[in-house]
Amino acid sequence: MAQCEANFDGLVGPTHNYAGLSYGNVASQHNALEHSNPKQAAKQGLQKMKTLSELGLVQGVLAPQERPDMVTLRRLGFSGSDAQVLEKAYRDSPALLAACCSASSMWTANAATVSPSADTQDGRVHFTPANLTNKFHRSIEHEVTGRILGQVFADEQYFCHHAALPANDYFGDEGAANHTRLCANYDQAGVELFVYGRSAFDASLPAPQRYPARQTLEASRAVARLHGLNEDTAIFIAQNPKVIDQGVFHNDVISVGNQNVMFYHQEAFWDTPAVLHDIRQKMPDTPLFFIEVPSADVPLMDAIASYLFNTQIVTLKPGHMALIAPTECANIASVKAYLDKLPGLNTPIKEVHFIDVKQSMRNGGGPACLRLRVALNEAELAATNPACLMNEALFARLNHWVDQHYRDRLSLNDLRDPSLLQQSRTALDELTQILQLGSVYPFQQ
Repeated sequence: MAQCEANFDGLVGPTHNYAGLSYGNVASQHNALEHSNPKQAAKQGLQKMKTLSELGLVQGVLAPQERPDMVTLRRLGFSGSDAQVLEKAYRDSPALLAACCSASSMWTANAATVSPSADTQDGRVHFTPANLTNKFHRSIEHEVTGRILGQVFADEQYFCHHAALPANDYFGDEGAANHTRLCANYDQAGVELFVYGRSAFDASLPAPQRYPARQTLEASRAVARLHGLNEDTAIFIAQNPKVIDQGVFHNDVISVGNQNVMFYHQEAFWDTPAVLHDIRQKMPDTPLFFIEVPSADVPLMDAIASYLFNTQIVTLKPGHMALIAPTECANIASVKAYLDKLPGLNTPIKEVHFIDVKQSMRNGGGPACLRLRVALNEAELAATNPACLMNEALFARLNHWVDQHYRDRLSLNDLRDPSLLQQSRTALDELTQILQLGSVYPFQQ
């Protein structure tokens, strides 16, 4: 194998819960305060990984965050034993405790932005963890995320790791959820698309009025500079502020790309003709397929409810791609009708596969949210931590690990339980041994 695009999915953490923390994410808010099932969520995620692996794709696993985040709770003034900290936080600020128990790191599309070696000046794969400053419960992730990525992609000959951008709203960075890449082949130079919701310094640019725009133009440009991209390999695109105000909190809820295919809703961008023109100008020798889904076929709210564009497009063989969609797409008439005809539209997308990720969907994340894409050549793949690559043995071992350590029912009241903290730490300590990550968590330091 000369080149591939590997998908690294985040394991769902033991504290997976529905706290409704993500303002602007309709599904997250709608299902707030319901009971969650961490065991089912983790198993659904593992089954998704196994399915993609069985399709012949390189599939990896990323460890979750340590939760509850006792370090942050103590930084915020809660003191005493672990049990006392949890009880005080629950009594004084249950919303804050829920934030420090968030399992949102499962959505690894937000973990980092990744630029493959074919695009970068130094010929290495570059990683920048997202600072996720727009949401407190996610802004506390990037330090551990960086450590985990550093253990999975450790060889400095092939991989370069940057610190997250300054933790300020001016440089709000949401990672690969607002980034995609088009190319002829994964190991050839491509064009990286950075989609932003607003500019921090230029008020004349479009911005939403109801919900926050989480990605700034300034953050996108900073990541591109860090990764050694240039004007030939990066395009900066304004998201349509009207769709953000309808609940499209990240661009990957309204658009997705793979190799020479871009699949997007008619209302996705501020100036779609200009976007397509720029891409064509930078990729004159690549046959491009722009699949625009009209509002008349799939209304915007149907696209959001089904997560039609939070699907994965994967290449099974040259010129033959599959769309990996949540089962919810089969339950909304307009979306199902469109997907039924998609394989016959004379594009590289020839197959549609439905997978069950309901526990993630109810918290506001579809199949594309669950994975971080990393384009690798043969040498880079060989340098990747092999213990984190999915196979039958790892799938069986991780399922057994989930059965041992995860609960099948969790309420917000359960987050104060000291035994949940101990169960989580025991699970994560064992997981770092399974995935050969070393001591990446604060409790292991």
